[in-house]
Amino acid sequence: MSSSTTSFENAPSIATTQGALAPSSNGIDRLAIVVVTYKRREMLQDLFASFAALTCAPWRIVIVDNENSPATERIVRAFDEQTRELWGEPEADAEGSTHRVVYAPQTENIGGAGGFSAGTARAFALGAEWFWLMDDDVTVLPDAIEKLARWTDRFDVIQGSRLDFDGGPFYWQYQFITTLGIPNPVAKWDFDERGYKPMNQLCFEGGLFSRRVVEKIGLPDARYFIYGDDAAYGYVASKHFDAAVVADVILKRARAVSNWDIAGKRQLNSTSDFNRYYIMRNRGFTARYMKLFGDYHRLLFGFGTAATFAKELIRLIAVDHTFKTGIPALVRGMRDARKIYRDRTWEPASALKA
Repeated sequence: MSSSTTSFENAPSIATTQGALAPSSNGIDRLAIVVVTYKRREMLQDLFASFAALTCAPWRIVIVDNENSPATERIVRAFDEQTRELWGEPEADAEGSTHRVVYAPQTENIGGAGGFSAGTARAFALGAEWFWLMDDDVTVLPDAIEKLARWTDRFDVIQGSRLDFDGGPFYWQYQFITTLGIPNPVAKWDFDERGYKPMNQLCFEGGLFSRRVVEKIGLPDARYFIYGDDAAYGYVASKHFDAAVVADVILKRARAVSNWDIAGKRQLNSTSDFNRYYIMRNRGFTARYMKLFGDYHRLLFGFGTAATFAKELIRLIAVDHTFKTGIPALVRGMRDARKIYRDRTWEPASALKA
């Protein structure tokens, strides 16, 4: 996506004609939206426009900028000013600030995993009670916060349903097969009258969790850099708290990607060699977390690794066609995963102190 420097400073006002929008009574207490962005300012603006349409005001919006770009900062500052027209001035946070939109630039690109870890830490320090995480390439639905609020008295970890970039339903593998260390590719995506399904992983594309989770298990593990940090965080959280994926649709993916449609219900999306490497490497971290909870079995996890490798080969054949560089990336990832698992100095992400 283009890294255009077009700013909200030059965009039409997004304030409603009725004036400031009174926060809905059906909101989520001290909800912080945490967004990680990197060189996608046009998409970030689209996301901000969808925030402006929310019928319930978030308490804070933390923007982690992995590019540390002055142009992105201008967009964020301008949107912060416009939220005052939309929702009025919020209560002061733990630092005494009343800025609803918080800019959190990073000195280097720390990846999605590092960004979500840093953003969660920033929101935690400000006093947030709930953390709603997402990338910059989605848009939220106007009533998303009210939909999620329905579940916050029952679950500490909540994943809303999503629409794909084409407007169709997006299938997400919400079950983590602990024996193999892989998501269940055939988990049924059908909700009964309860409107939810128990889950044991998470996706930082709209995943929501409470402050209690952060206090108990700490921050998302920044060492993943990209891929698998959210699944691992949800896995660990589910060992301590009730977690659920709900039928309520809360956001839409905004970035079109090439994919292979499987039987009209599943998709195998295009990816890069960069991602392929981390898909395999980060299994080393996941194995370490599984071992902490007694779920790691060497042979079964090895079978899961073989299945993951096979899936990536299928992706290369059906979607990406980059065999010359793709296969070496997978092999490098597997080699480095073994190094992580054998590292005797390894420790899990440490817990925060309130």
